[in-house]
Amino acid sequence: MEAARRAVETLLDGGVQHVVVSPGSRSAPLAYALAEASTAGRVELMVRIDERAAGFTALGLALATGSPTAVLTTSGTAVGNLIPAVMEANHAAVPLLVLSADRPDELRGTGANQTTVQTDLFGDHVRFAADIAAGSDPERAIRTGLSAATGALATIPPGPVQLNLAFRDPLVPGTGDTLPEQAARQRFRIATEPLVMNLPAASTGLPVRRTVVLAGHDAGPVAEAFARAHGLPLLAEPSSNARFGPNAVGPYRLLLEHFGDRAAQPIERVILFGRATLTRPVASLLARAEIPSALYAPVPVAWFEPGRRTELVLESLADLADFAGRGAPEWLDAWLLAGSAAQHALDGILADTAAATGPSVAALVWKHARGQLLLGSSNGIRDVDLAGVPATQPAATVFANRGLAGIDGTISTATGIAIGADQPTTALMGDITFLHDAGGLFLGHGEDQPNLRIVVLNDAGGAIFDLLEHGQVSAAGTYAGAVERLFGTPHAVNLAALAAAYGVEHSLVTTTAGLAQALARPVSGRSIIEVQADRSALRALHANISQAVAVAAEGVLPAR
Repeated sequence: MEAARRAVETLLDGGVQHVVVSPGSRSAPLAYALAEASTAGRVELMVRIDERAAGFTALGLALATGSPTAVLTTSGTAVGNLIPAVMEANHAAVPLLVLSADRPDELRGTGANQTTVQTDLFGDHVRFAADIAAGSDPERAIRTGLSAATGALATIPPGPVQLNLAFRDPLVPGTGDTLPEQAARQRFRIATEPLVMNLPAASTGLPVRRTVVLAGHDAGPVAEAFARAHGLPLLAEPSSNARFGPNAVGPYRLLLEHFGDRAAQPIERVILFGRATLTRPVASLLARAEIPSALYAPVPVAWFEPGRRTELVLESLADLADFAGRGAPEWLDAWLLAGSAAQHALDGILADTAAATGPSVAALVWKHARGQLLLGSSNGIRDVDLAGVPATQPAATVFANRGLAGIDGTISTATGIAIGADQPTTALMGDITFLHDAGGLFLGHGEDQPNLRIVVLNDAGGAIFDLLEHGQVSAAGTYAGAVERLFGTPHAVNLAALAAAYGVEHSLVTTTAGLAQALARPVSGRSIIEVQADRSALRALHANISQAVAVAAEGVLPAR
């Protein structure tokens, strides 16, 4: 217990505000020590019976607060369930602390119950790992782990660490130990800052260039400010938190697809903020050797190794400005006009049917979300990227698990985000993503209830594969049955019954008008809006959108 109390004290001194605990025996000393700190009002505890849900809840807490967040598990398979969250935290540079309890050295390799090799279980996915022997002082290892997790070592980006703490019996407090008197519960909340920022106007001495600004995941408002200051079109993914302002172009993906390499005024240079992962047109643009590109990276990032990307890596905005130049008014106007024409054509296609579709649902969620918005992987975030109209000012802080773009843990991540910042939160995801983490809906009695609204587009399967090469295979007929079973993964799960089992409010809508009404209501407590849709016509819908946009933008960005 003394070693556990020392460990908890060191964690709290290092800035840990939240700990997610999964129950277990070997981790009991830490659980009791955390209970003492929680009763004293010094840390917020959450309990999750599923370690994978615990890991992603801690991930969401760290995303929302920016502070190191810990997750505690017992030994054995419990630790292995954290691997998906640790992998995401690695690639997304999230300060996640894994506190894995273990058997003491004398029991390892003996066949003792729930004993396996836990040291370095996460391999290269953690910034630091320490095996802390039973009975030893954990302070030094924990302080080093905190420095590694938060990026305080300067040479590496923030990310997950593993602190593997061994404990011997007894694993419970002594007979004379008691919980402290209940103190007023301290709520750790972040002060939200405006997403808008300003940069000085571009120098008139900069060359005039046909440059575009790409804002990928986690680019931040600096991308919007840079594009605005330099008179350049802004092509921003939803989770960039830069998809707003006067220079933002909504359906840029289709414009790049149709005119990116054959426009009358072709792109001369590309500036990249953040990590662009969503679309093939963007990937194709960045891969073109004849178009110089630069990546703004003022600090080390977790998602690429030095020397592995083709962009010129620049650390200062001054150097970036010299590379980008400034845009001529007619260059920006051409993109904005094309974007407006494309948006009008897209909206017209979506308005032709009252039935809900992925793009129409995404557009409404994007329009109505306030506070915080989590976008699930697969089609959800791509539909927002396609149909979400850039606002004048950002209405919500946007999150997404784009480190590895997995669908696992999405409900748990959203729960952590909602609790961490104590703000109304909306989450958009597909039915397969929802079902993958249905256990994340489980909250025990007395646990914090987030203000979280989950919008589930239920088209009874994995619709994204219809838009990939597998859709062509299916349309050809010879493998249609295999594609539907192996990729479409059809199901008939009753989401209303599932919500009722977990005590979560549920409503069903089938039209965009019904969804708009549901989204207009304030977020209070936990609720699920199930939007039923038909994915059989999704491929045709996207083809119609693409054709309409091409025709509408032809006169603004004509091909050479």
